[in-house]
Amino acid sequence: MSDRIDEIKEQAQKAASNDGALRDLIEDLAGPSRRNRQHAASVMNALSKQSPETVVPFIGNLVDALELKEAQTRWESLDALSSMVAVQVESCDEAVPGAESALFDEDNGLLHLAALRFLCTIGAVSEDRSLKVWPLIDEAVQCYHGDSEFLEMLAAVNDFALGNIDPSVKEALSARMAFDAKNSRGALQRRAASIVEACA
Repeated sequence: MSDRIDEIKEQAQKAASNDGALRDLIEDLAGPSRRNRQHAASVMNALSKQSPETVVPFIGNLVDALELKEAQTRWESLDALSSMVAVQVESCDEAVPGAESALFDEDNGLLHLAALRFLCTIGAVSEDRSLKVWPLIDEAVQCYHGDSEFLEMLAAVNDFALGNIDPSVKEALSARMAFDAKNSRGALQRRAASIVEACA
């Protein structure tokens, strides 16, 4: 696994300084090979963290990749888009419908987690965006309560609570997490209580 991660990082570094390599990645992302699409999405995800300015012209390609069938291509693209929110939020707005589909599509926890992270990231940017994504976040918190990814989901929700969100969203989020904050135990209780505190 570590060898593959190193390979992806190396390819991302190459793409950051080589237009031909970057062009090949974009072609693979929309190409006929499922394996190549998944790999290209992984490299684009790494590139979005190493050199986000390089990815800006290709945000639309990542948004388009959310329409593909395979879960890994979509979760890697969503992770990349989450990184790009801070750089070009207006372009990332186009990914919200694809993130919504991913959030409730397939029985794949990593895909659900990546979708929720993206929605929390973009929703934290402004009050208007928080109002737009809050119903999706609220539904996900209810749907995936108890799933193995749920604590990681709550970490994203906590970041959302700390963002520039509408007061009515803060109130609704606090109410949603109040039961777990009072009645759960361990990490779940701590995460829920942290979210309630962030909304105060």
